[in-house]
Amino acid sequence: MKRNYFGTDGVRGPYGGHVVNEAFAARLAEAAGRWAGGRGRVLIGRDTRGSGEALMKAVAAGLVAAGMEPVSLGVLPTPAVARAVRTSGAALGVVITASHNPASDNGIKFFAGSGIKLTDEDEVRIESLLPDAAAAPVLTVPEIDGVADYIDVARGVLPAGSLAGWRIILDTAHGATTSTSPAVLRALGAEVIGIGDQPDGRNINEGVGSEHPEKLAEKVLTAGARLGIAHDGDGDRCILCDENGSVLDGDEVLTLLGLHALEKGTLAASTLVITVQSNLGVDSAINAAGGRVVRTSVGDRYVIERMLADGATLGGESSGHIICADTSPTGDGLVAALKVIEVMLATGRPLSALRTGMKKFPQGTRNLKVRDKRELTTCATLSAAISALESDLGSEGRVLVRFSGTEPKLRLLVEGPSDDVVTAGLMRLEQAARADLQVI
Repeated sequence: MKRNYFGTDGVRGPYGGHVVNEAFAARLAEAAGRWAGGRGRVLIGRDTRGSGEALMKAVAAGLVAAGMEPVSLGVLPTPAVARAVRTSGAALGVVITASHNPASDNGIKFFAGSGIKLTDEDEVRIESLLPDAAAAPVLTVPEIDGVADYIDVARGVLPAGSLAGWRIILDTAHGATTSTSPAVLRALGAEVIGIGDQPDGRNINEGVGSEHPEKLAEKVLTAGARLGIAHDGDGDRCILCDENGSVLDGDEVLTLLGLHALEKGTLAASTLVITVQSNLGVDSAINAAGGRVVRTSVGDRYVIERMLADGATLGGESSGHIICADTSPTGDGLVAALKVIEVMLATGRPLSALRTGMKKFPQGTRNLKVRDKRELTTCATLSAAISALESDLGSEGRVLVRFSGTEPKLRLLVEGPSDDVVTAGLMRLEQAARADLQVI
């Protein structure tokens, strides 16, 4: 079941390229509208990229051609769009975003009426319905406010005034959460010091956000803050920083939330769903506390699919996609941060103490830019290196080699008993990869 345009998280690439342009956006939206039945309202949100409005209008044109009724939500975080779709009875949701990618990229992702991302099968079907030509442009798209309802829901995660006296550093990546996350935290009583909160259409994710937490860590220390929160450009990721300036990734956030829920007896199905990318320390901590860990392929939608199948309500990725399904149908960076703060309030413990429940296995990653992707089974040298390294590590580590679903990159991951073993393993894999692939 091969998809030609969709990747791990929608369609994504350089704006103006052969996939992300107005003509293809209109064709893709028309195909999605046909797949959705050709009737009903479609809610469209976008992040702060300069190319977003033009792509939004192109998507609207395609939807109109399919018989749908497009409505713009303006600049809005991805999780807010997903929630609006689910609660309003819309037939479909669309977000114009390239997530954590630079401003020169953009993309399109779709949500079903349930507020959940489409399956691989859905995307294959949409590709099969692509029209030959783009629909005629539309001059205007009706717009409604999607911010107020989302802010009200997010505020409800914590009691009113519960953050009085808290100083929080918030990095919104010059992205879609710039007007939502600070409003929620301030409404709960916090003093918020912003980073990456001046979007200009060209600076989204530029040296800020969840991919660049070093500024967040520095500011937490200099400002004496209780914690730091970083989102990515569309707001579905959460990376945290404790009061000592130490960064917590998604694995640590998930473990913290999972252990607290297990202690309280509230972890649905006693199950935490993670991906093959996550550190073995997650399994060790959750299993020791009486819980169960299930792994999926990389991609938050695969996590959500497994959560639904297993009756779980907590899952996510090491990248910071945290799904708290009791509150949001998809990854929500703000809700995840509020859930962690809820644990801090309930226990009276700082983030630096709460994070000690997980002991990370030494882990290293390496990303190799390649000219072409091909089946790893055809890469004889690399396949042999993977097998040999797995044999050497045994039960004390693991190896993960995969192509990125959104970029022309080969991703290497090694976990082992020591940093030296991990570094040596990565070098072996890279040398083998260079023998089989055209690494740029």
